[in-house]
Amino acid sequence: MDIWFFSYLKNVISRPKIKEPVHIMFCFADHFEPQWKNRDNIDLERERVDRWFKDYPAMAEQHKDADGHMPKHCFFYPEEEYRYEHLAKLSDMCYRGFGEIEIHLHHDNDTPENFTKVMTNFANTLHNDHGALPVNPETGQIMYAFIHGNWSLDNSLPNGYMCGINNEIALLKQTGCYVDMTLPSAPSPAQTKKVNSIYYATGIPGGCKAHNTGVDVEVGKAASGDLMLIQGPLGVALKWRTPKGLPRIENSDVRNTMPPLKSRVDQWVDSHIHVKGRPEWLFIKVHTHGTQEDSMETLLGKPRHEMHNYLETKYNDGENYILHYVSAREMYNIVKAAEAGESGNPNLYRDFVLPKPSFKPL
Repeated sequence: MDIWFFSYLKNVISRPKIKEPVHIMFCFADHFEPQWKNRDNIDLERERVDRWFKDYPAMAEQHKDADGHMPKHCFFYPEEEYRYEHLAKLSDMCYRGFGEIEIHLHHDNDTPENFTKVMTNFANTLHNDHGALPVNPETGQIMYAFIHGNWSLDNSLPNGYMCGINNEIALLKQTGCYVDMTLPSAPSPAQTKKVNSIYYATGIPGGCKAHNTGVDVEVGKAASGDLMLIQGPLGVALKWRTPKGLPRIENSDVRNTMPPLKSRVDQWVDSHIHVKGRPEWLFIKVHTHGTQEDSMETLLGKPRHEMHNYLETKYNDGENYILHYVSAREMYNIVKAAEAGESGNPNLYRDFVLPKPSFKPL
Protein backbone atom coordinates (compact mmCIF):
# COMPACT_ATOMS: atom_id res chain seq x y z
CA MET A 1 0.00 0.00 0.00
CA ASP A 2 2.90 2.39 0.67
CA ILE A 3 3.51 2.64 -3.08
CA TRP A 4 0.29 4.55 -3.66
CA PHE A 5 -1.19 5.47 -0.27
CA PHE A 6 0.36 8.91 0.10
CA SER A 7 -0.68 9.85 -3.43
CA TYR A 8 -4.19 8.74 -2.52
CA LEU A 9 -4.20 10.94 0.59
CA LYS A 10 -2.91 13.90 -1.41
CA ASN A 11 -5.76 13.48 -3.90
CA VAL A 12 -8.30 13.35 -1.05
CA ILE A 13 -7.00 16.57 0.47
CA SER A 14 -6.83 18.44 -2.85
CA ARG A 15 -10.27 17.56 -4.26
CA PRO A 16 -11.80 20.68 -5.82
CA LYS A 17 -15.12 22.17 -4.76
CA ILE A 18 -17.87 22.07 -7.37
CA LYS A 19 -20.95 24.30 -7.44
CA GLU A 20 -22.59 23.27 -10.70
CA PRO A 21 -24.25 19.93 -11.55
CA VAL A 22 -21.76 17.07 -11.77
CA HIS A 23 -21.75 14.82 -14.84
CA ILE A 24 -20.72 11.22 -14.13
CA MET A 25 -19.26 9.05 -16.89
CA PHE A 26 -19.59 5.41 -15.84
CA CYS A 27 -17.68 2.65 -17.68
CA PHE A 28 -17.64 -1.08 -16.88
CA ALA A 29 -14.49 -2.79 -18.23
CA ASP A 30 -14.48 -6.59 -18.36
CA HIS A 31 -11.41 -8.83 -18.61
CA PHE A 32 -13.63 -11.19 -20.60
CA GLU A 33 -11.89 -14.58 -20.65
CA PRO A 34 -14.03 -17.52 -21.88
CA GLN A 35 -11.12 -19.95 -21.38
CA TRP A 36 -10.54 -19.01 -17.74
CA LYS A 37 -8.93 -22.07 -16.08
CA ASN A 38 -10.24 -24.32 -18.88
CA ARG A 39 -8.33 -23.92 -22.13
CA ASP A 40 -9.50 -27.20 -23.67
CA ASN A 41 -13.22 -27.14 -22.94
CA ILE A 42 -15.10 -25.51 -25.81
CA ASP A 43 -18.47 -26.49 -24.34
CA LEU A 44 -17.70 -24.57 -21.15
CA GLU A 45 -16.55 -21.57 -23.20
CA ARG A 46 -19.84 -21.60 -25.08
CA GLU A 47 -21.83 -21.83 -21.84
CA ARG A 48 -20.05 -18.78 -20.48
CA VAL A 49 -20.45 -16.66 -23.60
CA ASP A 50 -24.06 -17.77 -24.08
CA ARG A 51 -24.90 -16.79 -20.50
CA TRP A 52 -23.78 -13.23 -21.28
CA PHE A 53 -25.45 -13.27 -24.70
CA LYS A 54 -28.77 -14.20 -23.07
CA ASP A 55 -28.74 -12.53 -19.66
CA TYR A 56 -26.84 -9.28 -20.16
CA PRO A 57 -29.35 -7.70 -22.58
CA ALA A 58 -32.21 -8.75 -20.30
CA MET A 59 -30.52 -6.92 -17.41
CA ALA A 60 -29.21 -3.88 -19.26
CA GLU A 61 -32.39 -2.99 -21.12
CA GLN A 62 -34.06 -2.27 -17.77
CA HIS A 63 -31.70 0.65 -17.14
CA LYS A 64 -31.13 4.04 -18.77
CA ASP A 65 -28.91 7.04 -18.14
CA ALA A 66 -29.81 10.71 -18.58
CA ASP A 67 -29.33 10.38 -22.35
CA GLY A 68 -31.46 7.26 -22.76
CA HIS A 69 -28.44 4.95 -23.12
CA MET A 70 -28.35 1.50 -21.55
CA PRO A 71 -25.26 0.45 -19.55
CA LYS A 72 -22.43 -0.23 -22.02
CA HIS A 73 -20.34 -3.24 -21.06
CA CYS A 74 -16.80 -3.15 -22.46
CA PHE A 75 -15.57 -6.60 -23.45
CA PHE A 76 -11.77 -6.51 -23.32
CA TYR A 77 -11.22 -9.78 -25.16
CA PRO A 78 -7.91 -11.72 -24.86
CA GLU A 79 -6.05 -12.14 -28.13
CA GLU A 80 -4.78 -15.56 -27.09
CA GLU A 81 -8.35 -16.84 -26.55
CA TYR A 82 -9.81 -15.72 -29.88
CA ARG A 83 -12.63 -17.76 -31.37
CA TYR A 84 -14.73 -16.39 -34.21
CA GLU A 85 -18.00 -17.69 -32.78
CA HIS A 86 -17.56 -15.93 -29.44
CA LEU A 87 -16.71 -12.60 -31.02
CA ALA A 88 -19.62 -12.91 -33.43
CA LYS A 89 -22.01 -13.08 -30.47
CA LEU A 90 -20.34 -10.19 -28.66
CA SER A 91 -20.42 -8.11 -31.85
CA ASP A 92 -24.15 -8.75 -32.18
CA MET A 93 -24.67 -7.52 -28.62
CA CYS A 94 -22.66 -4.40 -29.38
CA TYR A 95 -24.61 -3.87 -32.61
CA ARG A 96 -27.74 -3.75 -30.44
CA GLY A 97 -26.21 -1.09 -28.17
CA PHE A 98 -25.10 -3.18 -25.20
CA GLY A 99 -21.40 -2.30 -25.26
CA GLU A 100 -18.19 -2.36 -27.26
CA ILE A 101 -15.22 -4.70 -27.80
CA GLU A 102 -11.60 -3.84 -26.97
CA ILE A 103 -8.30 -5.73 -26.55
CA HIS A 104 -6.92 -7.69 -23.61
CA LEU A 105 -3.64 -9.63 -23.68
CA HIS A 106 -1.81 -12.13 -21.49
CA HIS A 107 1.78 -12.75 -22.52
CA ASP A 108 5.13 -13.66 -21.00
CA ASN A 109 8.76 -13.47 -22.08
CA ASP A 110 7.60 -11.64 -25.20
CA THR A 111 9.61 -9.67 -27.75
CA PRO A 112 8.84 -6.27 -29.31
CA GLU A 113 8.65 -7.81 -32.77
CA ASN A 114 6.17 -10.49 -31.75
CA PHE A 115 4.10 -8.09 -29.67
CA THR A 116 3.79 -5.65 -32.57
CA LYS A 117 2.73 -8.43 -34.93
CA VAL A 118 0.21 -9.94 -32.50
CA MET A 119 -1.46 -6.65 -31.62
CA THR A 120 -1.66 -5.43 -35.20
CA ASN A 121 -3.07 -8.71 -36.47
CA PHE A 122 -5.66 -8.96 -33.70
CA ALA A 123 -6.82 -5.39 -34.22
CA ASN A 124 -7.24 -6.14 -37.92
CA THR A 125 -9.20 -9.32 -37.16
CA LEU A 126 -11.55 -7.60 -34.73
CA HIS A 127 -12.18 -4.76 -37.15
CA ASN A 128 -12.41 -6.65 -40.43
CA ASP A 129 -14.23 -9.78 -39.26
CA HIS A 130 -16.43 -8.37 -36.50
CA GLY A 131 -16.85 -4.66 -37.17
CA ALA A 132 -15.19 -3.87 -33.84
CA LEU A 133 -12.69 -1.08 -33.09
CA PRO A 134 -12.79 2.44 -34.52
CA VAL A 135 -10.61 3.83 -37.31
CA ASN A 136 -8.69 7.05 -36.84
CA PRO A 137 -10.40 9.42 -39.30
CA GLU A 138 -7.14 11.25 -40.00
CA THR A 139 -4.68 8.38 -40.40
CA GLY A 140 -6.90 5.40 -41.23
CA GLN A 141 -5.25 3.33 -38.49
CA ILE A 142 -7.39 0.86 -36.55
CA MET A 143 -7.47 1.99 -32.91
CA TYR A 144 -8.12 0.13 -29.67
CA ALA A 145 -8.35 0.48 -25.89
CA PHE A 146 -6.19 -1.92 -23.90
CA ILE A 147 -6.04 -3.81 -20.61
CA HIS A 148 -2.89 -5.79 -19.84
CA GLY A 149 -3.27 -9.30 -18.45
CA ASN A 150 -1.99 -9.89 -14.91
CA TRP A 151 -1.69 -6.10 -14.47
CA SER A 152 1.87 -6.17 -15.85
CA LEU A 153 1.64 -3.20 -18.22
CA ASP A 154 5.07 -2.05 -19.44
CA ASN A 155 6.91 -4.92 -17.73
CA SER A 156 5.79 -3.63 -14.32
CA LEU A 157 5.88 -6.89 -12.34
CA PRO A 158 9.10 -8.04 -10.64
CA ASN A 159 11.51 -9.92 -12.91
CA GLY A 160 9.45 -9.09 -15.98
CA TYR A 161 6.80 -11.67 -15.09
CA MET A 162 3.86 -11.91 -17.51
CA CYS A 163 5.23 -9.39 -19.99
CA GLY A 164 8.94 -9.23 -20.77
CA ILE A 165 8.86 -6.11 -22.94
CA ASN A 166 10.49 -2.88 -21.85
CA ASN A 167 9.05 0.29 -23.37
CA GLU A 168 5.72 -1.44 -24.04
CA ILE A 169 3.99 1.95 -23.69
CA ALA A 170 5.60 3.16 -26.92
CA LEU A 171 4.74 -0.08 -28.72
CA LEU A 172 1.10 0.24 -27.72
CA LYS A 173 0.97 3.70 -29.25
CA GLN A 174 2.64 2.41 -32.41
CA THR A 175 0.08 -0.38 -32.85
CA GLY A 176 -2.96 1.89 -32.44
CA CYS A 177 -3.72 1.92 -28.72
CA TYR A 178 -5.46 5.16 -27.80
CA VAL A 179 -5.98 4.53 -24.07
CA ASP A 180 -4.94 2.04 -21.41
CA MET A 181 -7.43 1.01 -18.71
CA THR A 182 -5.38 -1.57 -16.79
CA LEU A 183 -5.24 0.33 -13.49
CA PRO A 184 -5.79 0.16 -10.58
CA SER A 185 -4.01 -3.10 -9.87
CA ALA A 186 -3.49 -2.92 -6.09
CA PRO A 187 -2.57 -5.00 -4.16
CA SER A 188 -0.40 -6.21 -7.06
CA PRO A 189 3.17 -4.82 -7.09
CA ALA A 190 2.35 -3.58 -10.59
CA GLN A 191 0.29 -0.79 -9.00
CA THR A 192 1.58 2.69 -9.81
CA LYS A 193 2.43 5.52 -7.49
CA LYS A 194 0.05 7.74 -9.44
CA VAL A 195 -3.59 7.03 -8.54
CA ASN A 196 -7.11 8.24 -9.32
CA SER A 197 -5.85 10.05 -12.39
CA ILE A 198 -6.24 10.57 -16.10
CA TYR A 199 -2.80 11.20 -17.51
CA TYR A 200 -0.21 10.65 -20.23
CA ALA A 201 2.77 8.35 -19.85
CA THR A 202 5.94 8.42 -21.92
CA GLY A 203 7.80 5.20 -22.65
CA ILE A 204 11.36 4.78 -21.41
CA PRO A 205 13.66 3.21 -24.03
CA GLY A 206 15.10 0.12 -22.38
CA GLY A 207 13.09 0.81 -19.22
CA CYS A 208 9.86 -0.37 -17.62
CA LYS A 209 6.84 0.90 -15.66
CA ALA A 210 7.00 4.29 -17.33
CA HIS A 211 3.37 4.89 -16.31
CA ASN A 212 4.33 5.00 -12.62
CA THR A 213 4.19 8.77 -13.08
CA GLY A 214 2.92 11.01 -15.84
CA VAL A 215 1.41 14.31 -16.95
CA ASP A 216 -2.23 14.96 -16.06
CA VAL A 217 -4.62 15.54 -18.93
CA GLU A 218 -5.60 19.20 -18.59
CA VAL A 219 -8.07 21.58 -20.18
CA GLY A 220 -6.39 23.69 -22.85
CA LYS A 221 -3.11 21.76 -22.87
CA ALA A 222 -1.89 19.67 -25.78
CA ALA A 223 -1.52 15.91 -25.45
CA SER A 224 1.90 14.80 -24.27
CA GLY A 225 3.81 11.54 -24.10
CA ASP A 226 2.94 8.25 -25.76
CA LEU A 227 -0.27 6.99 -24.19
CA MET A 228 -3.27 8.16 -22.18
CA LEU A 229 -4.19 6.14 -19.10
CA ILE A 230 -7.59 6.32 -17.42
CA GLN A 231 -7.46 4.84 -13.95
CA GLY A 232 -10.34 3.49 -11.90
CA PRO A 233 -10.89 4.48 -8.27
CA LEU A 234 -8.37 3.31 -5.68
CA GLY A 235 -8.41 3.99 -1.97
CA VAL A 236 -9.21 2.74 1.51
CA ALA A 237 -12.82 1.65 1.93
CA LEU A 238 -13.74 2.78 5.44
CA LYS A 239 -17.43 1.80 5.16
CA TRP A 240 -16.84 -1.55 3.46
CA ARG A 241 -14.92 -3.80 5.84
CA THR A 242 -13.58 -7.33 6.04
CA PRO A 243 -15.37 -9.96 8.18
CA LYS A 244 -12.89 -9.04 10.93
CA GLY A 245 -13.92 -5.38 10.75
CA LEU A 246 -10.78 -4.14 9.03
CA PRO A 247 -10.87 -1.60 6.17
CA ARG A 248 -10.54 -3.03 2.67
CA ILE A 249 -8.68 -1.71 -0.35
CA GLU A 250 -11.16 -0.18 -2.78
CA ASN A 251 -9.66 -1.12 -6.15
CA SER A 252 -12.72 -0.92 -8.45
CA ASP A 253 -13.00 -4.70 -8.77
CA VAL A 254 -16.56 -6.05 -8.96
CA ARG A 255 -17.22 -9.76 -8.36
CA ASN A 256 -19.15 -12.04 -6.02
CA THR A 257 -16.79 -11.39 -3.10
CA MET A 258 -16.64 -7.68 -3.94
CA PRO A 259 -20.24 -6.70 -4.78
CA PRO A 260 -21.13 -3.21 -6.05
CA LEU A 261 -22.49 -1.93 -2.73
CA LYS A 262 -23.98 1.55 -2.40
CA SER A 263 -21.08 2.56 -0.15
CA ARG A 264 -18.66 1.54 -2.91
CA VAL A 265 -20.56 3.53 -5.53
CA ASP A 266 -20.37 6.55 -3.22
CA GLN A 267 -16.62 6.10 -2.87
CA TRP A 268 -16.19 5.77 -6.64
CA VAL A 269 -17.88 9.13 -7.03
CA ASP A 270 -15.91 10.65 -4.14
CA SER A 271 -12.64 9.56 -5.76
CA HIS A 272 -13.30 12.49 -8.10
CA ILE A 273 -11.31 11.32 -11.10
CA HIS A 274 -11.43 14.12 -13.65
CA VAL A 275 -9.56 16.08 -16.28
CA LYS A 276 -7.61 18.88 -14.62
CA GLY A 277 -9.61 22.07 -15.07
CA ARG A 278 -12.94 20.27 -15.67
CA PRO A 279 -13.89 19.02 -12.15
CA GLU A 280 -17.61 18.89 -12.94
CA TRP A 281 -17.05 15.92 -15.28
CA LEU A 282 -16.24 12.79 -13.25
CA PHE A 283 -14.97 9.53 -14.75
CA ILE A 284 -15.62 6.18 -13.07
CA LYS A 285 -14.14 3.01 -14.55
CA VAL A 286 -14.70 -0.24 -12.69
CA HIS A 287 -13.61 -3.69 -13.80
CA THR A 288 -14.45 -7.36 -13.52
CA HIS A 289 -13.71 -10.85 -14.85
CA GLY A 290 -17.10 -11.59 -16.28
CA THR A 291 -16.78 -15.22 -17.38
CA GLN A 292 -16.03 -16.59 -13.92
CA GLU A 293 -19.09 -18.56 -12.87
CA ASP A 294 -19.05 -17.53 -9.22
CA SER A 295 -19.38 -13.86 -10.21
CA MET A 296 -21.97 -14.06 -12.97
CA GLU A 297 -24.95 -13.71 -10.64
CA THR A 298 -23.39 -10.55 -9.21
CA LEU A 299 -22.74 -9.14 -12.68
CA LEU A 300 -25.95 -10.25 -14.36
CA GLY A 301 -28.41 -10.43 -11.47
CA LYS A 302 -29.75 -8.55 -8.46
CA PRO A 303 -26.49 -6.93 -7.21
CA ARG A 304 -25.89 -5.25 -10.56
CA HIS A 305 -29.53 -4.21 -10.85
CA GLU A 306 -29.25 -2.58 -7.44
CA MET A 307 -26.03 -0.80 -8.44
CA HIS A 308 -27.64 0.66 -11.56
CA ASN A 309 -30.79 1.59 -9.65
CA TYR A 310 -28.66 3.47 -7.14
CA LEU A 311 -26.68 5.24 -9.87
CA GLU A 312 -29.91 6.17 -11.65
CA THR A 313 -31.52 7.66 -8.56
CA LYS A 314 -28.89 9.25 -6.31
CA TYR A 315 -26.54 10.17 -9.15
CA ASN A 316 -29.01 11.11 -11.86
CA ASP A 317 -31.40 13.62 -10.26
CA GLY A 318 -30.75 16.20 -12.98
CA GLU A 319 -29.83 18.91 -10.49
CA ASN A 320 -26.84 17.72 -8.48
CA TYR A 321 -25.78 14.82 -10.71
CA ILE A 322 -26.29 13.71 -14.32
CA LEU A 323 -25.39 10.13 -15.26
CA HIS A 324 -23.88 8.97 -18.55
CA TYR A 325 -23.22 5.29 -19.29
CA VAL A 326 -20.19 5.18 -21.60
CA SER A 327 -17.94 2.71 -23.38
CA ALA A 328 -14.16 2.92 -23.10
CA ARG A 329 -14.06 4.70 -26.46
CA GLU A 330 -16.72 7.19 -25.43
CA MET A 331 -14.98 7.86 -22.13
CA TYR A 332 -11.76 8.59 -24.02
CA ASN A 333 -13.58 10.87 -26.46
CA ILE A 334 -15.14 12.85 -23.63
CA VAL A 335 -11.74 13.19 -21.95
CA LYS A 336 -10.33 14.53 -25.22
CA ALA A 337 -13.24 16.95 -25.48
CA ALA A 338 -12.48 18.27 -22.00
CA GLU A 339 -8.81 18.58 -22.93
CA ALA A 340 -9.84 20.63 -25.99
CA GLY A 341 -11.80 23.02 -23.78
CA GLU A 342 -15.30 21.74 -24.42
CA SER A 343 -17.82 22.04 -21.59
CA GLY A 344 -21.52 21.64 -20.92
CA ASN A 345 -23.18 18.31 -21.64
CA PRO A 346 -20.57 15.58 -22.25
CA ASN A 347 -23.17 13.50 -24.09
CA LEU A 348 -22.37 15.70 -27.10
CA TYR A 349 -18.83 14.35 -27.25
CA ARG A 350 -19.21 10.57 -27.23
CA ASP A 351 -17.72 10.44 -30.76
CA PHE A 352 -15.50 13.52 -30.45
CA VAL A 353 -12.30 11.97 -31.86
CA LEU A 354 -12.96 8.33 -32.66
CA PRO A 355 -16.22 7.27 -34.34
CA LYS A 356 -18.44 4.41 -33.27
CA PRO A 357 -17.44 1.04 -34.79
CA SER A 358 -19.80 -0.66 -37.24
CA PHE A 359 -20.53 -3.87 -35.36
CA LYS A 360 -22.00 -6.83 -37.21
CA PRO A 361 -25.29 -8.55 -36.28
CA LEU A 362 -25.59 -12.32 -36.35
